[in-house]
Amino acid sequence: MKVYALVGPSGTGKSHRASMVAIEKNAEAIIDDGLLITDGRIVAGYSAKREATMVAAVKRAILADPEHARLIKEAIARLHLSSILILGTSTHMIQRIMHAMDMDEVPVHWILIESVASLEERTLAQRVRREQGKHVIPAPTMEVRKSFSGYLIDPLRFMFRRKGRAVMVEKSIVRPTYSGLGRFYISDTVITNLTTHVARHCSGLVQVHRVMIQSASAGLSISLEVSVATAGNLFTVLKEVQVQVKQQIEMMTALNVLVLNVVAKHWVHKDWAPQLSLEPAAAGSTIPVSQGSLRPQGRAGALQGKGQ
Repeated sequence: MKVYALVGPSGTGKSHRASMVAIEKNAEAIIDDGLLITDGRIVAGYSAKREATMVAAVKRAILADPEHARLIKEAIARLHLSSILILGTSTHMIQRIMHAMDMDEVPVHWILIESVASLEERTLAQRVRREQGKHVIPAPTMEVRKSFSGYLIDPLRFMFRRKGRAVMVEKSIVRPTYSGLGRFYISDTVITNLTTHVARHCSGLVQVHRVMIQSASAGLSISLEVSVATAGNLFTVLKEVQVQVKQQIEMMTALNVLVLNVVAKHWVHKDWAPQLSLEPAAAGSTIPVSQGSLRPQGRAGALQGKGQ
């Protein structure tokens, strides 16, 4: 195993330049703030930037948790990695990370941030960190978003030339909750109101009766109970509600919507009779939103759709 270590004070741009350094040194993966990143994918670990305090973030970054370190080691072995780039604020931090991965005897090729970033670039990076609380993760935004539900994330792309050819590098900018700017969060009440507002504007929907929210670190699970009135396919209406609510909630809040169940509790009849040809679903089954069950109840029915 060949190990490269990029060392420099916090906020001087190590994560910003990690991908470039990894390409220059032919390092197959990057270990940064508790994450193992290779080929633009987060393949193992937990990010220190998700911790609520600076102390917890430091412990996460140095792989102080044996289970965390085990996941990183197993991923390295599974992917047959022969070279990695480790980021740290000091030689001691790099040594702690390597000790956690049982790599004490592996020689290290040291790279100082001063050798890859000018004084002006380091000063600018520290000012942005201090004034705006922004951190860089050397992975594409679509990859980072999976693990950073509710965080404000911006993509960062740049190109540099290597051996006469242009290389595109994509990274992500996030603001952790332990930032000096303070903590931000979105309450379930706001999510409920947004969900109701979006659903009410969907064609074929009469009323939103109930919205249930379950929050987790990875994202949200949302369930809606609604009344529908349509001359078309009722499941088409439910699918449209599901798609629109998911898209709008994720766009407005940056939270991942993991599950969105839509249940039609009432079928409101107008002056027309809906033409339906739906097969009843087995009792107790989980029904995708594009399928479902219809149980006529006099002049009303109940339609249920569930899906992700």
